[in-house]
Amino acid sequence: MRIVSGSLRGRLINPPKNFRARPTTDFAKESLFNIIANHFDFEGLRVLDLFSGTGSISYEFISRGAALVDSVEKDFHHWQFIRNTANQLKLIGLNPIKGDSFSYIKSCNRQYDIIFADPPYDLQGIDTLPQIIFNHPVIVDGGWFILEHSNKYNFADNQHFLEHRVYGSVNFSIFQKKNF
Repeated sequence: MRIVSGSLRGRLINPPKNFRARPTTDFAKESLFNIIANHFDFEGLRVLDLFSGTGSISYEFISRGAALVDSVEKDFHHWQFIRNTANQLKLIGLNPIKGDSFSYIKSCNRQYDIIFADPPYDLQGIDTLPQIIFNHPVIVDGGWFILEHSNKYNFADNQHFLEHRVYGSVNFSIFQKKNF
């Protein structure tokens, strides 16, 4: 796994071989970040990375200049890996949080410009994540929620739905907080 762009471009991150996380492929990650770059200036962004796994998305945002990335991961070993990697790379602004992503959203008192979630594809409740996000004051007006998921989900009917992108077996549904 590598950091695709920014100040840490090309840096390899090597999780242990027994790691159970499924990192977003470099191709899908690079494509997604190109889409984000067309809509946001990375400098100063506040980002929430839910179900962080290896921390790949968090590192990418920090490398590109995000001011703050809260990286929420429930699994102790994954959280510890993210924390250790952030310390080794001296990633100022990356805040690894050990906890359940659903609970974090419901108790969070911070707002973000972008929220990214890459839950396990078989996790119960994936389909409820957009409404949970938009029912809590965790995202700024005009902010994006990006959900990585399998092809069995279709969110086109959601009032906040913006677009859907597919890169191999990786699906991204993008939502935008809109004032109605």
